Amino acid sequence: MEDLPSGLPEHELKAGLARFGITGKPVYAPVGFGDYHWTVYDRWFTSVSDLTTKPLARLRRAMETAASLGEQLPFVVAPVRSDDGETVVLLNDRYALSVFPYVAGRSGSFGDPVHAGVTELLTALHRCEPPADIPVAPIDVPARAALTALLDEPGKWFSDRAREVFVAHTGIVREKLAELDLLAGELTDERVVTHGEPHAGNVINTPRGLVLVDWDTVGLAPPERDLWLAGGDSAFYSLRWAVDDIADFAEKLRAPHERWRDAELTLHYFTETLKSL
Repeated sequence: MEDLPSGLPEHELKAGLARFGITGKPVYAPVGFGDYHWTVYDRWFTSVSDLTTKPLARLRRAMETAASLGEQLPFVVAPVRSDDGETVVLLNDRYALSVFPYVAGRSGSFGDPVHAGVTELLTALHRCEPPADIPVAPIDVPARAALTALLDEPGKWFSDRAREVFVAHTGIVREKLAELDLLAGELTDERVVTHGEPHAGNVINTPRGLVLVDWDTVGLAPPERDLWLAGGDSAFYSLRWAVDDIADFAEKLRAPHERWRDAELTLHYFTETLKSL
């Protein structure tokens, strides 16, 4: 995210870092799209999640799963624990903090070719023993009900531009939802530990080899959930990714928000994803 989170003063972030025994001035890192990140001394990388879009219980289960996987697999960049043993700490009633070791290396962006070695990492991940409380990744689009309601009645949007482009594409969105239902029947019954988003932006090439970051979408699912992003093929998951993005962007653009750079980027991605269907 390029904009700083609204409603998170620096003293609350520092108080959260202190619970991990981390002092020093956090430096904002405008990377990724969804969470907010800071680095501290090039030793720690922080991830601050907005709990209005990412439920706290699901986030905690994901981070505990990642911590457990980090004990099994050397390529998992797992969260560290606070002084009282937590992988997620609340900063206030809206934001939660996780802390990771800072990893030096090269990464790409979503849409870039994925390093050939990622397939080997995913094979090891899919074969590992699932941690006890691992989340189950839903097959259907999580926000499908809200998206379907919006198709039936677009209602008011904070952004008139976003409403116009959505209304122009309601027909194709309905068609793609029906297509998803058909494709879901072709998925394998196998369920394995999946990362969820092993694209080039979440793979870091380090001097010691490839590592995977950003584990908040970890969950039990068919292996295709990961493999289509690593050079494989899955008509279901490639389409589900687009529809899921549309639902997520629509939720953000309908709600009141600041007219900042991140809002403009959301509208851009929303428009381009609808046009790509």
